[in-house]
Amino acid sequence: MYKKSLSLATALVALAALMLAFSACSKSSSASSAGGASASSSSAPVTLTVWESLNGPDEFIKQAGEAYTKQNPNVTIKFVNVELGDSTTQIALDGPAGVGPDLFAAPHDMLGNLVSNGYVLPTANPDSALKGVLGAADKAITYDGTKYGYPVSPETYALYYNTALIQENQVPKTWEDLITFAKGFKGSGNQRPFMMDVGNAYYTIIFTTENNNRLFGPSGTDTTQTYLNTADAAKGMAYFQTLRKQILDVNAADMTTAIGDAAFQAGNVALYISGPWNVNNFTNAGIKFGVAALPSLPSQSTPAASFSGTRVMFVSAFSKNPDAANAFGAFLMTPEMQQLRANITNTLPALNVTTNNPYAPGFLAQLDYAFPMPSIPPMQKFWDAFNAASSNIWNGADVQKELDAANAAVLAK
Repeated sequence: MYKKSLSLATALVALAALMLAFSACSKSSSASSAGGASASSSSAPVTLTVWESLNGPDEFIKQAGEAYTKQNPNVTIKFVNVELGDSTTQIALDGPAGVGPDLFAAPHDMLGNLVSNGYVLPTANPDSALKGVLGAADKAITYDGTKYGYPVSPETYALYYNTALIQENQVPKTWEDLITFAKGFKGSGNQRPFMMDVGNAYYTIIFTTENNNRLFGPSGTDTTQTYLNTADAAKGMAYFQTLRKQILDVNAADMTTAIGDAAFQAGNVALYISGPWNVNNFTNAGIKFGVAALPSLPSQSTPAASFSGTRVMFVSAFSKNPDAANAFGAFLMTPEMQQLRANITNTLPALNVTTNNPYAPGFLAQLDYAFPMPSIPPMQKFWDAFNAASSNIWNGADVQKELDAANAAVLAK
């Protein structure tokens, strides 16, 4: 009798265990099918640290974090201010030390460096997480056939124009038109017809792109030649050098981004090359402006080819919660969050969603003629080398010698 009772009890326990296991499996399966966000809601409490910049991106992360926590009460999003230009340097220090973020924003051209050093993880379930992403943004996060991170916003620069100093029908379509406008400009005081950061490779690269000449070759992956010192590049940079005497005869040191931003924001510049990150700054300053595609180079009939960049939210390889971090990254790529980000920051969305940004058409018009910044490791040496070459050329140095020196510096082992 005792043996029979024991056998029956054992059977009941086993049956209960089996039912419990089936129930847990069913819940797990249901959560998995609902996506990473739902799956994390049945987990233990998690705090995800996210590095982002101020002046818009921070507010987006805060609002997106609140929305995500409503759907996933166990997940808290903690914003920490680390500017875009500092994050890749800081992750190298804070990541291995165990005090870094779970996700961090960085420009896509740092991807090769981040991957080769083992600082970032591949995108989880990219086919679903990145569904509908614009081609330029998708390409930007692909390295050796693998996708990394979540491309929250593609961007390029274009031509801002101050409507108090230039009429819309006067906005130059070519650099020759810009020269003509500058020579006839009747500004007063500190007002100038045009400004750009002439010592910044991000902008000056446009003058190397004649005849489809591209940095590191057509695919941006040639590590044997930069294409910065080709005949086409030299011709374009020689033309760039002539602009100083024809448009604005000042030293490169007086044409920095900080000086240009401040001048346009003060209403003292008619035409200025910059990106969507300045829309909020100029709007808040009360400047009435528009945005148009860049002027075309002398041998071209289309806007000069600019760099396109993509702001990427990367999952740190040092994260203690990589699944939850990937789930939040995927959440940032949903249409609702992409629309929210575009409306808060006045930058471009990575999905085809409607925004309230009246300046988006100007940047999108330029984006059609932009090419992604290469993301191979030699790209990290490009900036200092071509920054210096650009400044020196603007200030009168020998064009070919400067380009040869830049080429050698970038390719140096």
